[in-house]
Amino acid sequence: MSLKKHLSISPAVKKALDAGQPVVALESTIITHGMPYPQNLEMAQNVEAVIEKHGAVPATIAIMDGKFKVGVTAKDLERLAQTGGKAAKASRRDVAALLASGEVAGTTVATTMMAAEAAGIQVFATGGIGGVHRGAETTFDISADLEELGRTQVAVVCAGAKSILDIPKTLEVLESKGVPVLGFQTADFPAFWARQSGGKVDHRVESGKDAAKVIALQFALGLGGVLVANPIPESAALDKDEIEGRINEAIKGAEKEGVSRKELTPFLLKRIFELTDGKSLVANIALVENNARVASEIAVALAKLNK
Repeated sequence: MSLKKHLSISPAVKKALDAGQPVVALESTIITHGMPYPQNLEMAQNVEAVIEKHGAVPATIAIMDGKFKVGVTAKDLERLAQTGGKAAKASRRDVAALLASGEVAGTTVATTMMAAEAAGIQVFATGGIGGVHRGAETTFDISADLEELGRTQVAVVCAGAKSILDIPKTLEVLESKGVPVLGFQTADFPAFWARQSGGKVDHRVESGKDAAKVIALQFALGLGGVLVANPIPESAALDKDEIEGRINEAIKGAEKEGVSRKELTPFLLKRIFELTDGKSLVANIALVENNARVASEIAVALAKLNK
């Protein structure tokens, strides 16, 4: 039995895919676990609008009613936003159990990639990927996103890895998995809220067309995914040193309360929102919309190449 049998693809997304039109996948844990209601709903609606404005069809993905929904309805989007953290957080290991139970679940980068590939979608926009958590040398806390990038043929456009992670170790694991990291108009690997992490990308590309050429060849060669690192707009970026201080404070809070594993990232994002007086949320929304724009440019260029 293949994953395709458990997909529910919306008519608009199916029509676009059948016609070879550009489609951009979107994850849903950013809606359920990434930010509070109603900002999460407004963000999700705005991101879909950005994709449409730039010539592609949005496909927000979630697990709902025993199916991977690829292209949720407006009603489903509101349901996800209102359910928020009460929804499950679906990584690869959770898929079978959540499909069997019929629970509502936000899909992570890993599970969104799985569904996107099964549906035939090659480009996916997110905020920041998961990666190697700080202290992973003792906890072994490494996101399944990295494994998925190594084996699943989807290009992921992000603002780098979340700043709460150990970015140097994350880049090392990406290299080990054979994942090319393309910097969109940058040679520096971004750190989510900050434009630079101190790390470097593997290759720099200047346009959606340039990125699409690499992605098309990567997939034609039968290799895995591609990571496109797109820095947060300068006007929305937070000071690197300031945000680092808030992250360290949030991590200490998580350790004190015994928060770990898949509860850790939502806890840290919520605490950092509180510590920055909401500035982190404003930055998060800006970078997601920027990634949606770049992903659309890449999807449009890729659709032309595929034809």
